[in-house]
Amino acid sequence: MRQRRMMFTAVAAAGITLAAASPAEAIANGEPVQEGRYSFSVKLTMTGIPVLGGGTRNSACSGALIAREWVITAGHCFRDENGVRVERPVAASTVATVGRTDLITSPGGHELEIVEVKQSATADVALARLAEPITDIRPLAVSRRAPKVGEVLRLTGYGSLTSANATPVTHLQTGQLVVESVSDATLGVRGKAPNPDTTPCPYDSGGPFFRESRGHAPQLVAVVSDGPSCPHTDIEIPARTDNLAGWIRDTTGR
Repeated sequence: MRQRRMMFTAVAAAGITLAAASPAEAIANGEPVQEGRYSFSVKLTMTGIPVLGGGTRNSACSGALIAREWVITAGHCFRDENGVRVERPVAASTVATVGRTDLITSPGGHELEIVEVKQSATADVALARLAEPITDIRPLAVSRRAPKVGEVLRLTGYGSLTSANATPVTHLQTGQLVVESVSDATLGVRGKAPNPDTTPCPYDSGGPFFRESRGHAPQLVAVVSDGPSCPHTDIEIPARTDNLAGWIRDTTGR
């Protein structure tokens, strides 16, 4: 299965090829999130990413606030012009929008620059530090318990609704997928609700997969990492985060 492609816009420079890009994607055949729900969800907007051979591109990813100053997302959202994951913001500007269900009409929320990046050594997961702490949004808790086969997880993201002519949505989307396999660094999940082909799409990379249970706060277990073109009914391969909980705690102080 190939790595999920990151869509981008070439801003300058002749000779830039789409093949040079790679990972991120939104939720196909999901549903809009109700205003104010899942306020820990994050849209990352990257402007002016250097491209091999000259010029720049723009892109976007999704993520989640997991501590007052830290966002979790996919590691491949921070790659240099050679496609190598790096521990720094690669774009001229990387802005995290947090706590805004609709990017155009929702009141409040935050728009903060990313100033530092930490990459997991074992998984396609990165932590991105905000320029200022956010104190009015409850961060998403990071689970230490591995998902089980058959468990239903919820996903949120600001990605496209399809791989064809992909464009990030302005309203946060959500859907549910069911766990079909668990490996050391990844999960295998398949669309469940509202449709069997509810799946991540372009610009959903880094979006949080989390468990929900009555009477308990949601708990992060994985982030969008890899999968086929959307929509699809095949296996999606998110990167596990439950087994990175110690590293996440040491990095964020949470």
